[in-house]
Amino acid sequence: MESRHSIHHVLLLVLCGLSALCQCSATGVEANQTAVLLVNASEASARKIPDTLFGIFFEEINHAGAGGLWAELVNNRGFEAGGPNVPSNIDPWSIIGDESKVIVSTDRSSCFDRNKIAVQVQVLCDRTGANICPDGGVGIYNPGFWGMNIEQGKSYKLVLYVRSQESINVSVALTGSNGLQKLAAANIVAADVSSWTKVEILLEATGTDPNSRLELRSSKKGVIWFDQVSLMPTDTYKGHGFRKDLFGMLKDLKPAFIRFPGGCFVEGDWLRNAFRWKETIGQWEERPGHFGDVWNYWTDDGLGHFEFLQLAEDLDSLPVWVFNNGVSHHDQVDTSSILPFVQEILDGLEFARGDPTSTWGSIRAKMGHPEPFDLRYVAIGNEDCGKTKYRGNYLKFYTAIKDKYPDIKIISNCDGSTRPLDHPADLYDFHIYSSASSVFSNARHFDSAPRRGPKAFVSEYAVTGNDAGKGSLLAALGEAGFLIGVEKNSEAIEMASYAPLFVNDNDRRWNPDAIVFTSSQMYGTPSYWMQHFFKESNGATLLSSALQANTSNSLIASAITWRNSLDNNDYLRIKVVNFGTTAVIIKISLTGLGQNSLETLFGAVMTELTSNNVMDENSFREPNKVIPVKAQIEKVSDNMDVVLAPRSLNSIDFLLRKSTSSNVDTASVLKSSC
Repeated sequence: MESRHSIHHVLLLVLCGLSALCQCSATGVEANQTAVLLVNASEASARKIPDTLFGIFFEEINHAGAGGLWAELVNNRGFEAGGPNVPSNIDPWSIIGDESKVIVSTDRSSCFDRNKIAVQVQVLCDRTGANICPDGGVGIYNPGFWGMNIEQGKSYKLVLYVRSQESINVSVALTGSNGLQKLAAANIVAADVSSWTKVEILLEATGTDPNSRLELRSSKKGVIWFDQVSLMPTDTYKGHGFRKDLFGMLKDLKPAFIRFPGGCFVEGDWLRNAFRWKETIGQWEERPGHFGDVWNYWTDDGLGHFEFLQLAEDLDSLPVWVFNNGVSHHDQVDTSSILPFVQEILDGLEFARGDPTSTWGSIRAKMGHPEPFDLRYVAIGNEDCGKTKYRGNYLKFYTAIKDKYPDIKIISNCDGSTRPLDHPADLYDFHIYSSASSVFSNARHFDSAPRRGPKAFVSEYAVTGNDAGKGSLLAALGEAGFLIGVEKNSEAIEMASYAPLFVNDNDRRWNPDAIVFTSSQMYGTPSYWMQHFFKESNGATLLSSALQANTSNSLIASAITWRNSLDNNDYLRIKVVNFGTTAVIIKISLTGLGQNSLETLFGAVMTELTSNNVMDENSFREPNKVIPVKAQIEKVSDNMDVVLAPRSLNSIDFLLRKSTSSNVDTASVLKSSC
């Protein structure tokens, strides 16, 4: 597990003693094209990049939350996934024993009003008599989300509700996938559970199996009801329920914001299946869950409105709440009837920002967070601009929110990059999914976008289709070129985020994605690693730069200065994408630095993202096939040549000012800065 937790430390340092030509960055490649990059580092030509420019977007797609970032191990813990009627489909729960020994059914006997389904296990066999139970007993088991990752030495908190008219003796076990290897076990022995009784057990694992399952068995004849069966690792991030390794990969991106919970997940194919925040708060046992009919799977909404806000806070990111505006893919609420939807959102804002004595703020406080969350951004709908009711509904939400929370920035679904919006907004949404060459060429899309008025929020960008595969280098390069354009046009753009963020490898609803995982493994695609090149840009200073090249259609570059919080030193970072198939010698000329401002003692570090084949991907077998590789540049000057490998993303960090109070080794800091 340690290697998985430390995946962000696998970046390779190649101390190859570079000459001024930095030849080892394109070993074995003959460069026959040249370009000149002029960078003016003077304050007069510089401007600040928004603190919020680069963040992340989480959507419940590909089992990103249920069975992913949210660490709950039981799939369909309340037996509600089949809907509110009985008999209900209890998948993936399965029966242990044949129909002569046990009968399993569902009824509406739960003590929880908002999810009435419970499972009934009728044990027909016994320890003695004509119908003797098999060894271990009969009952039900849950395999989790394609296997529960149970690890030796770790503990897991089991919570369940049980009822029976007779005394019970139920064995609880975490076993291997075939039920033979027992990794943890306990017994529930009770004389009186005639009323629903909550049971909590801490299970300590004595073995490891990433494909484990949870078993509930009995060898005593009788009828037992179970409901709300939960199994959570005790080592989630800060105890907040987030899977530590996946959370760590997000944290490493240093996202300025997190947009949630969708996406199409917010809309629903039909309004009855849209994400409704009030159904996702409070005691987890009381959350009814819902069927996400866009991505076609059930979620118990353990990862709800409160948890999303908590996630943003834990990531030190600003939350961006996307809410339903009365519009789904197939039905809409007329503007004349939209006020109840508006009130629901005002209540949600009070839940997030209200005083702990307010109606909804008090519920947040009871959930363990008396202080308000720092919610500054909301998006009215997702991709709904073309819907007939959108503008009318939008204006109702806009007016009501601004009246009560004038500081909140409101995001419209309509694109304002090429023509003015016909309604008020603080930001407008822009999505782009296309081929690598198209996404790369869209780096200039915002060159003529308005600098006054609403700013752009590029909330979903990615290379898709044949160029992308399941996450190719080519896709990452197209996206990197686009992001350099975003950076250079940050006067007109306030935010940008890749989509989708996560995919469980057992349930790919969309390709590609930034982070791929199973119950026990994970890796970043080249697009994930590409984003590391931009995480220092938030709040940095954009420098004036000009690229002179006969290959200008395949090269794009930017330059920033930034302060590293680890060593308190100032750096100048140049990023260049060579989207072409030929190596290029780029002549870098730095002006406006002042006399002796480059600290040649420490040199500079060059980072390169490339591979032998532009369609190369990472995988569980080769998780580090396409990752950033670092090299120390020993000789630095304000006029130097660097070789850019074909099909590569490159950055060079120059030390501009060394803090006199810093005891941190500069080279070591830069090794881990991306």
